Amino acid sequence: MLMLIVGLFLFGEWAAFLEILKNPEFHFAVTFTLWTSVLATLLSALTAVPCGYILSRCNFPGKIIMDTLLDVPIVLPPLVSGVALLIFFGPLFGESLARWGLDIVFSTRGVVVAQWFIAAPFAIKTFKQAFDSIDIRLEKVARTLGYTPCRVFIKVTLPLAKHGLLGGITMTWARALGEFGATAMLAGVTRLKTETLSVAIFLNMSIGDTQFALVTAIIMLMTALFLLILFKFFTGAEVRL
Repeated sequence: MLMLIVGLFLFGEWAAFLEILKNPEFHFAVTFTLWTSVLATLLSALTAVPCGYILSRCNFPGKIIMDTLLDVPIVLPPLVSGVALLIFFGPLFGESLARWGLDIVFSTRGVVVAQWFIAAPFAIKTFKQAFDSIDIRLEKVARTLGYTPCRVFIKVTLPLAKHGLLGGITMTWARALGEFGATAMLAGVTRLKTETLSVAIFLNMSIGDTQFALVTAIIMLMTALFLLILFKFFTGAEVRL
């Protein structure tokens, strides 16, 4: 991996670096990627907290099937997930959602939905591991002291699992940040409309603008590395999948 990173820096033309940083298309891709990936991460966390907790604490018929279904987006190629999302939000329920003003296909909403669909399973897996790591006797002691289940969850479970949860959020954000396949199928690859940084790399490579694509790739790589290292440094979070 280190050799690949060094290769990117050696191949780039640094004279074009500052020029590309001033490019309006680059500014759009950075801003668009940041807010869509952050929103997708928040939605993933809201999904993963109840799902991870239920999978960690409850035994019910079909648990293995549910757990397996949640794993499917992790092992499927993102393009396949994108095709499934396109059919679901297009021919199947597209007209119904449009009547409610919720156009998903080839729209900004589609970008967020695709990022959420791909990233949420990572959050659920890491959140479940975080809840599994807690000594359940501490929760039972809190119940004997008169805490309600909701208060036990807020006052005991969440604080004890916070490092694992923060690590899961980090991995989820990183996955949403680099999402491409499902996004391309559901939201399209339209310049200055659904153009994330990954889409910008694809669009500019397809027209032969390798320097723009290279600079964008380096920015994505360095941003992800810097934030992940900084986040782990301050939180001490450990992530296991």
